[in-house]
Amino acid sequence: MANIMKLQNGSDIRGIACEGIAGEAVNLTQEAGNLIGGGFVRWLADKKGKKTEELRIGIGHDSRITADSLYEAAAKGIAAAGAKVYDCGLVSTPSMFMTTVFEEFAFDGSVMITASHLPFNRNGYKFFDRDGGLEHDDITRVLEIASELAVADADLSAVEKVDSISVYCGFLQDKIKKSINAENYDKPLASLHIVVDTGNGAGGFFVEKVLNPLGADTTGSQFLEPDGHFPNHIPNPENKEAMESIRQAVLKNKADLGIIFDTDVDRMSAVLPNGDEVNRDAIIAMMTAIIAEDYPGGTIVTDSVTSDRLTRFIESIGMKQHRYMRGYKNVINESIRLNQEGIVSPLAIETSGHGALSENYFLDDGAYMAVRLLIALAKAAKENKTLASFIEKLEKGFEEREYRFKINDEDFKSYGSNALNTFEERARAKGYQIAPNSYEGVRITFDTDEVKGWLLLRMSLHDPQMPLNVEGVREGDCDKLFHIVTELLEGFDKLVIPAE
Repeated sequence: MANIMKLQNGSDIRGIACEGIAGEAVNLTQEAGNLIGGGFVRWLADKKGKKTEELRIGIGHDSRITADSLYEAAAKGIAAAGAKVYDCGLVSTPSMFMTTVFEEFAFDGSVMITASHLPFNRNGYKFFDRDGGLEHDDITRVLEIASELAVADADLSAVEKVDSISVYCGFLQDKIKKSINAENYDKPLASLHIVVDTGNGAGGFFVEKVLNPLGADTTGSQFLEPDGHFPNHIPNPENKEAMESIRQAVLKNKADLGIIFDTDVDRMSAVLPNGDEVNRDAIIAMMTAIIAEDYPGGTIVTDSVTSDRLTRFIESIGMKQHRYMRGYKNVINESIRLNQEGIVSPLAIETSGHGALSENYFLDDGAYMAVRLLIALAKAAKENKTLASFIEKLEKGFEEREYRFKINDEDFKSYGSNALNTFEERARAKGYQIAPNSYEGVRITFDTDEVKGWLLLRMSLHDPQMPLNVEGVREGDCDKLFHIVTELLEGFDKLVIPAE
């Protein structure tokens, strides 16, 4: 078997689970899934100080075509170790964490089979216990344990099927009912037309089990049927085609709000009635504005590629921004750390649409963020206001781009680090305005007649490349920012400069 350790992807496990894309060999096999299940149950027993036979573990999955085979593999690995397995079926990633919280289940641990928005031939495993998702070092340990095991068979006839997604949806319904407190308590969304696009992922439950029971009109919702081939568009709120699809659905159906989820529903973005997209900086601004009344002066932790105009917006409504390293676990853990230090930080959120609220276990949950938007929409409607009014102070961006400079060097981390250090030294020598306290890469802001905007050059978390993000205020600014970067990197011949 291929090296199982190579399946680690940060705080998740991901791999190629079936054939289908030329040149990509399967490495997340059923044998690997079996060993990983066995590794997780033993890791969990060590953490909990329990015997494996005392553990209760839930397993769920999204709509990917390899979900069933990888479920069976992991379930056998877990059951063979003596733990009790519960089959949660088609669910969202956040709902799997909640099975460790809800008293109806109170599982010792849970497993979600997903690879988020990646191509159909990929899949993976995410793990939770009551403390949240596993960290990078935890996943490493799970895989180390797994690599020492032998594939183990088990009888799955004793596995109990549970309807965890309905309990989770009841939780979301209650949040909406209690927060809106409408005259018709059981149908608080009766006056709203909401269009949802799940991209054939696992998110159809939000229409069937949350919106419809609460009275919302959901006509025009699309791609709700689970289909792991993702035939309509990539289920990814960062994808331009996906966002255009939900935008057109909102305009066509004259909806009050459009909501789009990724495959496993831990990310979301939205579209306003006029077609304006609420994603990237705008979703951060919207969520900040919605919670500002509850957490005045709070600190919002974001990833590093947010714009200067977002910073100005957050500060304009009395909140603070703390830019941190990319990666949803990074921003969440930083927000938790700030709270432990006594700094109120109610929200950790990435431009990707991962958003975690302190009030909701710091769980990055797209459906819970959608619930927060719906509550704000309903309350605004009572006051003859719009959801757009929450972010009316957010300056419009002109153009933003992302480039990736490939590093053609075996020791790409050292080469990239040297290039980044030299880049910063040359920028300082030219008197450029470098952002202080940058936790990731080098960020420079420009505000002259010649060029206005900002740029961020950083090292990729895992890959041999240096991503560059630029945002210009006027036509031509992005081109000028790109040229500034290439000039500052002159002489680094192992960097492949992409075409503009």
